[in-house]
Amino acid sequence: MDHSVNTEIEGEEDFASMLEESFTKSEKTQNIKTGVIVEIQAEDERVLISTGEKLEGIVNISEIQNENGELIFNVGDEIPVMVTGYYNERPKLSYKKVKEQESTINFIKEHKDNFEDMVIECRVVKENRGGYVVAMDDLAFFMPKSLSAFRDGDKVIDRKIKVKIIKLDPDDNSMVVSRRKLLGEERKKRKELIDSLFEEDKIIDGVVKKITSYGMFVDVGGIDGLVHYNEISYKGPVNPSKYYKEGDEVEVKALSYDKEKRHLSLSVKGVHSDPWEEVETELDEGDTIEVTVSNIEPYGAFVDLGNDIEGFLHISEITWDKNIKHPKDYLEQGALINVEVIEIDSVKHKLRVSLKTLLPKPFDGFSKKYNEGDVTKGVVTTLTDFGAFLRIGGIEGLLHNQDSSWNKGVKCKETFKIGEEIEVKIIKINMENEKISLSKKALLESPIEAFANENRVNDIVKGTVRDVKDFGVFVSLTDAVDALIRLEDLGPILVDEIKKGQEIEGVIVQMDVRRDRIRLSVKKLDHIHDQAMMKKINSEDTKSTFGDLLKEQLN
Repeated sequence: MDHSVNTEIEGEEDFASMLEESFTKSEKTQNIKTGVIVEIQAEDERVLISTGEKLEGIVNISEIQNENGELIFNVGDEIPVMVTGYYNERPKLSYKKVKEQESTINFIKEHKDNFEDMVIECRVVKENRGGYVVAMDDLAFFMPKSLSAFRDGDKVIDRKIKVKIIKLDPDDNSMVVSRRKLLGEERKKRKELIDSLFEEDKIIDGVVKKITSYGMFVDVGGIDGLVHYNEISYKGPVNPSKYYKEGDEVEVKALSYDKEKRHLSLSVKGVHSDPWEEVETELDEGDTIEVTVSNIEPYGAFVDLGNDIEGFLHISEITWDKNIKHPKDYLEQGALINVEVIEIDSVKHKLRVSLKTLLPKPFDGFSKKYNEGDVTKGVVTTLTDFGAFLRIGGIEGLLHNQDSSWNKGVKCKETFKIGEEIEVKIIKINMENEKISLSKKALLESPIEAFANENRVNDIVKGTVRDVKDFGVFVSLTDAVDALIRLEDLGPILVDEIKKGQEIEGVIVQMDVRRDRIRLSVKKLDHIHDQAMMKKINSEDTKSTFGDLLKEQLN
């Protein structure tokens, strides 16, 4: 027997007396007698039993009922009872106490020589001056307060606890248990187990107890440790439910233990060698590798290289098509594809790959098929404030607002619709930046060309002032044709006298159709008028004097 038991309960009151108090018994009420049931008063929930004394004793009816509420004794049956006290000279009896004492005697008899390591689960049913009465089935044990390990304020009654049996005495039918001793042994065992977990390179067998969103709890020899979702795979954070289920056996390594919080951290991936070491030595940027599409997201796809390595294929690296809506339109989960390694970050354990770099560049095919000046058709894919993008030969070109029409102020988004096919001219192919400029107005006769067909340099024309600048005046000759009169060409007219909307007459002095420019001169108009007047003078009757003709012109 463990002699430390005597030390643990040293200073406590004699157990027999404390147990007597806990059951509210005195020496004369310890007696067990055989009685006879004389009456069952169900309405009062009691049974009258004759034990040979002057008055019948009383037993609560629940003590002679089974779990279903059925009576196990009837009137006239003999029944062993224990006298637990007196009320107005009438004995208070208990059949239950007799059964408990019988169970106690049998339990002590069975386990008196092998109880040292017995741990039982019981329920606290009563508190008295010396400690607590705890019950297991129909057995009652005594637990001194000094051995309870309860703290002040703890809710104790009806609490289920585990305790260790430290004394079984057949002489006084006493059974003493200790919660403190059990907890101490468990702490010691826990410390020894935890110390053993951190032996160098030790791999531990565990069982998955619970799976959560942030990881899973694994039982290692009676201690639960957390495997965080970062410690399951070298791929990075993963959902543990995709790999394990409760009850699965799993190998783990211990990472750390927080004594204050009693928190054990474990790792699954730590059992295996780091596959990134292999990546660093055997893989280079620019290598082409075969991978499996493992997961598709709106922003890209994850690809599995095997051996717990995963790479990321961004949506922009899937295709040369800039209008890709979702990766699933181009990829299928589980499919094998070839990709190019474009970035390896060994520190952060990140690998980026590209699919489009292994595909033909649409611009290369376009530049071989089309040239600047070619006229072709394109489909409108995007409309913006500055123009429209048209798809031609697998790539997109820009039709700027100013190249869509000869009419100034016209915007593509007000003129075209997405999906509409438009004939355009390729006006520039930028090989370096892979950009294409398109024009629709280049296929149409410009207003200035139409104007040039009807007018020549030195012709006199009229227009309306559209704007006045520091360097000259802009004049609208038609709805789509403007001309400039420089300040020095205004002649006798002062710029301060000119107002928007007024009509003005001038002579065409320059007409550049290619550069869409026309210049007028009012000053030259005066010169032409002077020449016309001189010509008329020379052709008039010689009898008319120059003074008469000049007078006529002035009038």
